[in-house]
Amino acid sequence: MRYLLLIFIAMPIIEMWLLITVGREIGAWSTIGLVLLTAAVGFSLLRRQGFATFFRARQKMDAGELPAIEMVEAIILAVCGALLVTPGFVTDIVGFAGLVPGFRRLIVTGMVSKMEVVDYRSQQTQYRHMPPNGYSQTSQEGSETLEGEYWRETDQKNNQENNVENKGKKDP
Repeated sequence: MRYLLLIFIAMPIIEMWLLITVGREIGAWSTIGLVLLTAAVGFSLLRRQGFATFFRARQKMDAGELPAIEMVEAIILAVCGALLVTPGFVTDIVGFAGLVPGFRRLIVTGMVSKMEVVDYRSQQTQYRHMPPNGYSQTSQEGSETLEGEYWRETDQKNNQENNVENKGKKDP
């Protein structure tokens, strides 16, 4: 936690010092143009890679898989996008580093290896009103299927009214 505080204090100081130093060398307008150029290029790359990550995640979800890697990549891309929009050269370097696919995969692999993914669909669910006489079946995947019937109150009333009307009629 204290490292995070140190980063939030030191990073703006480093960025200001670097912007002033570059501004002295190439001029203020050129420095501003360079900062805007890196933000525009970074945003363009971020957009392209973000959509690619989204489509890969969508394909995995359609296949019934959990897109854990793509979710972590999306978080890294969001942080890199924020760093690229922030004016400064150090934040741009860190932001562009996160947009390099090989470097990002290295970070993602390290993060995913430390994560634990729980699939709630595979866990057994306990039912309070479980029929004790065997009306439930267990499928091959281990999930439990309950058999039963369902009526609405209005359906029951309509059925009762139809039965009363049909009693008076005789079949031909």
